[in-house]
Amino acid sequence: MADHFAAAAKGSRERTTPRLVEPDTEQALHKQFLDNGWTDQLPIVLPTEERVTEMLAHTSRKPDEVVGRMQSTANRGLWEYTVEKVAVNAVMAGANPEYFPVILALAATGISARSSTSSSASAMVVINGPIRKEIGMNWGIGAMGPFNHANATIGRAYGLLSQNLQGGSVPGDTFMGSQGNNFCYNNITYAENEERSPWEPLHVTKGFKKNDSTVSVFWGCRSVTFNLGLREKYWREHVHDMLLGTDAVSAPCLVLDPITARQFIDRGGFDTKDKLIEFVHNTARMPAGRYWDLQLIQNYRYPWATFGREPLASKLKAKEDELINIWEPSDINVVVVGGETNGYWQIVGCNYRTSVKIDDWR
Repeated sequence: MADHFAAAAKGSRERTTPRLVEPDTEQALHKQFLDNGWTDQLPIVLPTEERVTEMLAHTSRKPDEVVGRMQSTANRGLWEYTVEKVAVNAVMAGANPEYFPVILALAATGISARSSTSSSASAMVVINGPIRKEIGMNWGIGAMGPFNHANATIGRAYGLLSQNLQGGSVPGDTFMGSQGNNFCYNNITYAENEERSPWEPLHVTKGFKKNDSTVSVFWGCRSVTFNLGLREKYWREHVHDMLLGTDAVSAPCLVLDPITARQFIDRGGFDTKDKLIEFVHNTARMPAGRYWDLQLIQNYRYPWATFGREPLASKLKAKEDELINIWEPSDINVVVVGGETNGYWQIVGCNYRTSVKIDDWR
């Protein structure tokens, strides 16, 4: 892995950003950060040495320790960044120092929240485990909105560190998202409502212990379908319609209020996540002709099918009117969040990328 990073970094551009900027008025410094593209165009907290030092005090890692490597495009070259550089961006985002291990764990994924794709993707971040309560995160009413300081600033810090520590994110140069994506302001960052979920939490599904604190990163978030509860008669058909509204290259992540989670058990008997995921897998089907005619599938799935990758290769052999599964069970995810004011729920089209243990960054 180290050789891979070294080889990829050979083509990276030389850094020109100074560790410290010259003293100036607060107004002038804010303008300097804005003019240099170091912000997300919103006001920031200026990263003074005192503030950065306070942030660094909340991890046992050394300031010059390498956290990870990141790049804005696949061929630009990986940029290496340290604990101190992550701390600077955490301060800029307005994060409290006690949030810092979470932000470090996000940085350690090496997954950019500002990766360039013309389809204007965003990230989704789900936080699990005891850390949720320790730093006062929200997993109930309004958890996915702008109502909680930890949720909001951790997600914003992830975006800022991605933008700055991969060497920038400039429209028309290193960012080619044709329409852009408003989710990028805080990358849909929230904690899972583990206490009210009828199933095991996401991080347990991914192989962690229940008492581990983790961050999980999803990528895509270009399509969202939305509904209220499950009707008694046609709920299966309604779920089918929602799934067909999810872009076919981004797997469905069911983001359920606890009310709807329980309805899936009451209506469908899905007392385990695996049963619900298998239902989604079997429900999300379309004629092969329509599937292969989708431009996204032509761009990103058809080449692999011609190279023989399964199950795509077998799907390519199907007759035009033959129903084929759009996604595999391993691609489908379920997260429970919300305050049970009503049974609203959504399907977010996003691919699971990785989970990182926060405790390793304390």
